[in-house]
Amino acid sequence: MVEHFTVIVPDARGYGDSAKPDAGYDGLTIKDDLRQLLHTLLHGRGHGVEGQRALEHVGATVTVTSDRAAAIECDGLLVPGVGAFEACMAGFTDVDGPHIVGRRLAGGRPVLGICVGMQIMFTTGVEFGVQTQGCGEWPGTVTRLDAPVLPHMGWNTVEAPGGSVLFDGLGADERYYFVHSYAAQEWGFDDESSPIAAAKLTWATHGSRFLAAVENGPLCATQFHPEKSGDAGLALLSN
Repeated sequence: MVEHFTVIVPDARGYGDSAKPDAGYDGLTIKDDLRQLLHTLLHGRGHGVEGQRALEHVGATVTVTSDRAAAIECDGLLVPGVGAFEACMAGFTDVDGPHIVGRRLAGGRPVLGICVGMQIMFTTGVEFGVQTQGCGEWPGTVTRLDAPVLPHMGWNTVEAPGGSVLFDGLGADERYYFVHSYAAQEWGFDDESSPIAAAKLTWATHGSRFLAAVENGPLCATQFHPEKSGDAGLALLSN
């Protein structure tokens, strides 16, 4: 059970006053059974504030800090991201994000990536002919979707596996909100040789089939935005 999440606001590029949490925020009255503190890395290209508010809505207590050590030690870490893979990875590297994620996963501490925050967990991303190194937590390359209309913007269903924790209690007809043109379209991890249980893979289709979510031990991620996905997204975050 994740007990503590916090929002991290490091000295990153790309955020003005509009991206800061509301002035005078002093926390929400939280549910007795869900006392959580959210650690979100706002790394210059993220929807951390929206993720913060969504988690508050499902009962989390959210605090804001620039303490990177706290990001390693907290019970849960959220990595949001929007825009280009290269820009997100640059901002994430600026705040020592890959090291923070690696340290957390080595200790079995949960990490959740959202949108480009999911993509940068893979080895590389290729956008507009530019290849960028990712965090390398999962092997594979993020590439452009083969679809007649891009970006893939709007609501779509997903194919979640049995036993999923993220999608527990959510039906196959639920829809989630996507905004992207690139995604991981293959899973290259050798689950048989992994010391942890095989990853649970959730797929979606927009022109081509792509990974909509991955649950891999302490590291989970969604290509869609749960914070923009209505009640289904809030249920996923609660899970």
